[in-house]
Amino acid sequence: MNNNTKGLLYAGFTAILWGFLAIALKIALYKLNPVTVVWFRFCIAFSVLFISLLIFDKGLVQSVKRLPRLVFLAGFLLGLNYLGFISGLQKTTPGTAQVFIQIGPVSLALVGILFFKEKLKWTHFVGFILLLSGFTLFYSQQDTGSIKDAENLRLGVIYVIFGGLCWAGFSSLQKIMLVKHNPNHLNLVIYGFCVLLFLPFVEFSKLPDLSIYDYLLLVFLGLNTLLAYGSLALALKYAEANKISMILTLNPILTFLAMAALEVLAVSWIDYENFTYLSILGAVLALTGVSIVVLRKKKKV
Repeated sequence: MNNNTKGLLYAGFTAILWGFLAIALKIALYKLNPVTVVWFRFCIAFSVLFISLLIFDKGLVQSVKRLPRLVFLAGFLLGLNYLGFISGLQKTTPGTAQVFIQIGPVSLALVGILFFKEKLKWTHFVGFILLLSGFTLFYSQQDTGSIKDAENLRLGVIYVIFGGLCWAGFSSLQKIMLVKHNPNHLNLVIYGFCVLLFLPFVEFSKLPDLSIYDYLLLVFLGLNTLLAYGSLALALKYAEANKISMILTLNPILTFLAMAALEVLAVSWIDYENFTYLSILGAVLALTGVSIVVLRKKKKV
């Protein structure tokens, strides 16, 4: 198996994990505030990764000491990405958040073009037009119901877009560092940094009120973080940024399908999506635009 195929498989696994992530986060927000959920994600991911590396990686300490200071900026950007996305998710729905977070892969593709010297094509401009048209149509079709709901939607979308831009910055820095450094070592420092970053704002007083199912959900979110970003790091190491971004655009589709399945099952523990045909068309246009922007044909040799 060549490196490019490995990278795309890792990216696909990340897309699957992220496809269900927004739903799980939305459920967690019923009991905890965004910062507390984010902290648990990083704390669990750091703990599991640290124990694993401590057992199986004999050169861990020396390798971590050699990491560049850039890793802390990457950690800061990833922390902002988590906080921005979940804060937006709190005010919107999983489907809406997953549509607008696609600004992240598009921004990563732009970074690839501007800084990693990946070729710019006319199809990129077509993709941007479709993306902006889709975002506009999708946003205009959201049923706000009241001025307060409209304000929450607007703020939610802004938070999510901010989170997407931070993710693009994080991924770009990680791609640079992956040239010389082990992805697990980078992620360990990033997770640990974010644990310390959000620690002062965690609502520990709410923890005694959680059920065993709530704790299991938090464990799932932490493991999702560990596995998804471990796979993403490997994907960035083996494949081009724009190809990885293409795979990650599957996230909203998986989220829509999962939410539709939950509605069919008539579950009571999450609010359903309320999409019109035009909003679905807007989502399709946006995702098509993202796909065109990040897709590039391989040159023939």
